Amino acid sequence: MWFYLNIENATYMTELKSTTLPEQLAEIEFIKKARILSEKAEGIDIAMLNTMDMNGEYHGSPMYTFKIEDDGIIWMFASKDSTKVSNIQNVPSVVLNYSDPAKHLYITVNATASVFNDRQKIRDMWSSRYNEWFPYGAEDENLCLVKILPHSFEYWDSPDLLVSQLISLAKNALKGNPYVEGENEKLDM
Repeated sequence: MWFYLNIENATYMTELKSTTLPEQLAEIEFIKKARILSEKAEGIDIAMLNTMDMNGEYHGSPMYTFKIEDDGIIWMFASKDSTKVSNIQNVPSVVLNYSDPAKHLYITVNATASVFNDRQKIRDMWSSRYNEWFPYGAEDENLCLVKILPHSFEYWDSPDLLVSQLISLAKNALKGNPYVEGENEKLDM
């Protein structure tokens, strides 16, 4: 069965893997949320990956990310001998933060991470922009992928136009509601 979804004037199509109607409906809901996350994060190349060490201390690393597909997986390259990889192997719960201050857009992703060593997948995802960190390229034996499976995300998307902020403020004041800047939503995957 194929599923069509129109988001912001773009039509996407994907083949559903589930066979029963309840499973297909759950899969469609998941895909919708994955696409919301993908569209919100689009254009933000670097996210802050926060891992936790065995002592409960957080470690943050700025990381390049790939486009999020319908499976919701967020991929990143890392060094096998890095602190973040060691932390993920010991405590797989991570938090990923995207930020685009120019657009007043902020995203927090709660997820489970794992280390992925598939050499073919690494070659398929390789780009020369990673040469600075991995000068031996996709064949670098220290290179691995971090596979991040989101279980929830929250975003704050504020209008960047002063006029729209003033209109929202006026509408809320007339209705007796507190001013809420922009859009905030938390979605469970």
